Amino acid sequence: MVHRRLGARGLRVSPVGFGAFKIGRNVGVKYPNDYELPDAQSVQRLLEGVLDLGINLIDTAPAYGLSEERLGRALAPRRGEFVLSTKVGEVFEEGRSTYDYSAAAIRASVKRSLRRLRTDVIDILFIHSDGRDLEILDQTDAVETLLALRESGEARFVGLSGKTIEGARAALPWADVLMVEYHREDRSHEGVIAEAAEAGVGIVVKKPLASGHLPAEEALRFVLANEAVGSAVIGSLNLAHLRDSVAIAARR
Repeated sequence: MVHRRLGARGLRVSPVGFGAFKIGRNVGVKYPNDYELPDAQSVQRLLEGVLDLGINLIDTAPAYGLSEERLGRALAPRRGEFVLSTKVGEVFEEGRSTYDYSAAAIRASVKRSLRRLRTDVIDILFIHSDGRDLEILDQTDAVETLLALRESGEARFVGLSGKTIEGARAALPWADVLMVEYHREDRSHEGVIAEAAEAGVGIVVKKPLASGHLPAEEALRFVLANEAVGSAVIGSLNLAHLRDSVAIAARR
């Protein structure tokens, strides 16, 4: 795959990224079909296959159950081959999410993530919004703490995985990367995606298939036709489906 520029600071990513939600969590999900969590050997084969396909962006989060730990165990020997993104602010335990955007909670979260992921640095660190984007940005320690973590070298790039247009726009002055939902059934972020491109802020698209409700061929062609999009993150436990997504990206 030909990599795309993600923002103005030299980061380049595959147009298809891998979303690591399904390797760690299968409760409280929005996918149309239930699924079993894969065993450790299946996770190892899947993740090795992801890198072998040329996918170099892997996205996870503490809220994704076992995902960070499984990623670290499987891919630590190949850490130099991929761009790793994770998040702060949300934890999923005992079947429910809790949110904490204080400096202490964010720093503790990053410390846990570095240990679980078996790495010294997080390439992209996102605020994991619960939907209160502007309140989180304006009334908590989140932005200041992420910028300090970037300054100290624990994160290379920082940004917001938000839910509102207003939040994405408010993050443009400080963020290196934004993660936004964008697909042909929801084009509400299209304007702010263009603004991000003008500002040199990278765009990672989450849920490009609308959580599995849209056919991959049409959905990926739509998302990747937008030149401001750096990567569209696909969550799948099926390596053949990921291979098809990579082929779609290569054809456009």
